[in-house]
Amino acid sequence: MMHPLNKIDEQALVTEILLSDYRTADIFKKYNIDYCCGARWPLQTACEMRGLDVAIVKQELEEAVRTVQISTALPFTQWPLDFLADYIVQVHHSYLRHTLPVLETHLANFIAEHRKKFTWLDELQQQFTRLHAQLPLYMIQEEESIFPYIKQLNRAWASKDSLAGLYTRTLRKPVEKVMDQEHQLIMGVLHRMRTLTNDYTLPANACRSHWVVFMKLRELDNDLVQHMHLEKNILLPRLLTIEGELKRA
Repeated sequence: MMHPLNKIDEQALVTEILLSDYRTADIFKKYNIDYCCGARWPLQTACEMRGLDVAIVKQELEEAVRTVQISTALPFTQWPLDFLADYIVQVHHSYLRHTLPVLETHLANFIAEHRKKFTWLDELQQQFTRLHAQLPLYMIQEEESIFPYIKQLNRAWASKDSLAGLYTRTLRKPVEKVMDQEHQLIMGVLHRMRTLTNDYTLPANACRSHWVVFMKLRELDNDLVQHMHLEKNILLPRLLTIEGELKRA
């Protein structure tokens, strides 16, 4: 049971809290509170059974469901490249670093309990594992090499640095190659996960763990699509334009 301002009633059933917002699953998992089949305890009772401080758990649940709205009208194309690169790191890279290990745990637990029921789950896990293995490597490469180069080149171009043209010859990074590899991996995995899950559509007999996993996969899918759009359609074209101008100069 949810109240105004995302307040959670400690007398509400764990299952009711979960169904009001799938993001609460992370907190229940953290404290080993069962939220799936057969979980019919009120939050306060579930906490007392495990020796937990219900006030602390309740606070974390309320923080988990607090919604931060990001306007779809943000002028990404008008942002300085430095700011856009920082936005990608602070928003999308931070999201992935938090989400991937948490989702891996939810997915592994769900698959262990339902592998015989859904034959495609092993491949779904394999596809997700590809993402989890490769994305951190790409993010490190972007943060330590690609984005610093973009920022340096953008500052030199904006300030009309006389050495700016030299940077494109001596410091140039394989931006297109790295991003193309990253995006091909992501799109290949997302396409296969969408096919396996019928676009994250729940079957009629889906349990709560099934619902949580699909909601989290859909959220990951949406974030990665936005992430790729910013890099492929805004950041990269503007970088190539700057490089072209500096080379001609």
